[in-house]
Amino acid sequence: MNILPDPNATVASLLTPEAAKAAALAAATATAPGVLTVDLDAIVANWRKIEKTAVPAEAAAVVKGDAYGCGIGPVSKALAAAGCKTFFVATLGEAGAVRAIAPDAVIYVLDGFFQTTGDEFARLNCRPVIGDLYELAEWDVYCRRTRWSGGAAIHIDTGMNRLGLTVAEAQGIVPRIAAGDHGITLVISHLAAAEALNHPMNARQVTAFREIASLFTGVAASLSASSGVFLGPQFAFDMVRPGAALYGINPTPEADNPMKPVVDLKARIVQVRSVERGDSVGYGGTWTARRPTRIAVLSAGYADGYFRAAGSNDGTRGADVVIAGQRCPIAGRVSMDLLAVDVTDLPANAARRGLMATLIGDGITVDELGHHFGTIGYEVLTSLGTRYARIYSGGDAKPEETPAEQSGA
Repeated sequence: MNILPDPNATVASLLTPEAAKAAALAAATATAPGVLTVDLDAIVANWRKIEKTAVPAEAAAVVKGDAYGCGIGPVSKALAAAGCKTFFVATLGEAGAVRAIAPDAVIYVLDGFFQTTGDEFARLNCRPVIGDLYELAEWDVYCRRTRWSGGAAIHIDTGMNRLGLTVAEAQGIVPRIAAGDHGITLVISHLAAAEALNHPMNARQVTAFREIASLFTGVAASLSASSGVFLGPQFAFDMVRPGAALYGINPTPEADNPMKPVVDLKARIVQVRSVERGDSVGYGGTWTARRPTRIAVLSAGYADGYFRAAGSNDGTRGADVVIAGQRCPIAGRVSMDLLAVDVTDLPANAARRGLMATLIGDGITVDELGHHFGTIGYEVLTSLGTRYARIYSGGDAKPEETPAEQSGA
């Protein structure tokens, strides 16, 4: 018996998942200058790898900065579905985005507590990470006045000298732990040089934190973010807080990257032109053709988070892009909306108007691009612009998300 399709079904619902994804990609890229694809399955795999490495410690997830530019809504949803129970954010706005996705999750807000924010902490049922005694006093006053008992973390500075109570200040509040009903659910610190395996600060900080955390009887302790997870089990304590590693940034820069790549970034070729030997390309005329040259102009620039520092001049090679499976060097300076690429060595017609070039992916890593940008992978991801079409693959994400869904609004 032949079963006819439901006449009320949409075209998309009649497609296989693969065909639906391809259709969504085509629709999203029809007008966009580029495409940013985020692999949610890779993020989940990276979280599970860290969870396994840190066992028996709990693996939380840091999703601040719009999940390092990858989309706090889709990322939090995928991680919560995978079993992540604790999330760290920087702001209350980010906490609200996670709470909308993960109603039962524990959410810590790293930027701390102010009297004016107490009601929002209570409404969202999230926990401040308290970093000084004035902040602790304000939190105490709010909890007494409202009888809110949502809990808080205490941040102790063991060497970063950024946020946190001093060790002496932390020792001063230890008696309240013995008194009970203290409301402190976690004590944390932060490693300053965890990416360097043998940096002497690591040993000093883990020793200092172990000593002070041991005084907070019955309170869970957390020291390590991404790189600290790979320093050894003595750094794990009760919880680890990976961020960058979840998104494919190498947490062990002195060794091969143990994490899966997460982001693929492509930009459209808007024009291919010929340049004569001796002609310059781009602002300032800093790059000169040494032979008859074919130049492909791509629709991405520093307004899209592709830093001007990645350009080249006659004495220095800049970053590469991949076209037709082959690396091609940037020619001249990166502009606000455009960058030029030398495609002379590609086969004829391999670089054509309308095709996409790969800026991240196909062997070009976020960390490599960070090197050319004169920065780190963290800044590369968090700088990616809003003009790209965003595609989420893996998990139960839709192939295409609206801007509101991406931001968790």
